[in-house]
Amino acid sequence: MPSTVADLVGAERARSALESAGSAPASAPPIILYRFGPFLGTPDSSPFVIKAMVLLKLAGLPYRGIPGNPLAAPRKLLPYIEDSGVTIADTSLIRRHIERKYGFDFDADLDEAQKAIAWSVERMCEDHLYFAMLEARWLDRGAFVAGVGTMFGVVPWPLRPLAKVMLRRANAARLHGHGIGRHAKSDIAWLAGRDIEALAALIGDKPYLMGDRPCGADAFVFGIVTSILTPPLGNPLQAAMRRHSGLVAYRDRLTREFFPDADDR
Repeated sequence: MPSTVADLVGAERARSALESAGSAPASAPPIILYRFGPFLGTPDSSPFVIKAMVLLKLAGLPYRGIPGNPLAAPRKLLPYIEDSGVTIADTSLIRRHIERKYGFDFDADLDEAQKAIAWSVERMCEDHLYFAMLEARWLDRGAFVAGVGTMFGVVPWPLRPLAKVMLRRANAARLHGHGIGRHAKSDIAWLAGRDIEALAALIGDKPYLMGDRPCGADAFVFGIVTSILTPPLGNPLQAAMRRHSGLVAYRDRLTREFFPDADDR
């Protein structure tokens, strides 16, 4: 039975969409979501995995999360899903797949201007703020040791130090290619702070990004907010976000809505 606002919204929209589509997800096997795993109190170490989880929950689609191997993944990135033999990588394409196959409209409550704002906010968070978070997690040695550096248990011990060095170098190259990695750390923190201020101003004290009901962009906005706030890594991004009580309340509220069980985090 739906027990939260998010469950109720997802169930209501899913019923309507499936009636229109003439199919029911209950008759199909659960979608398989390839993910990393819970991380320091968050549902997953990747905000993109969290986004995929929230999208599936919003759409009311049953899924099963299993550990994935980025090296064996399409495009060498997690997450990706398998849905009745079809593999879809990239969370925006996963969203499109859900919308097309199941007829689910994540932005049903938004007008065209609101949809444009939601898309723009999502792009700011995915294509800019995320990379500042990546820099803080991977290139700051202290944060790396206390954070993502703890997730190498699946790598055999003799290879673990080499794997850590190689992945840190790979992420440094990725950040350099993006452009944000060419800046001084203080400048990256300032740029990320502007994103956080903009996000805090847009959310304010609303329950969700665009109002009283969640939309598609909430999936990643929640993912990045909880990823920056929850791990106790003490980086400048976390300090900047904690200064905005509305963002902390947003994280807490959506955690209760989408991940009420500790086993799901």
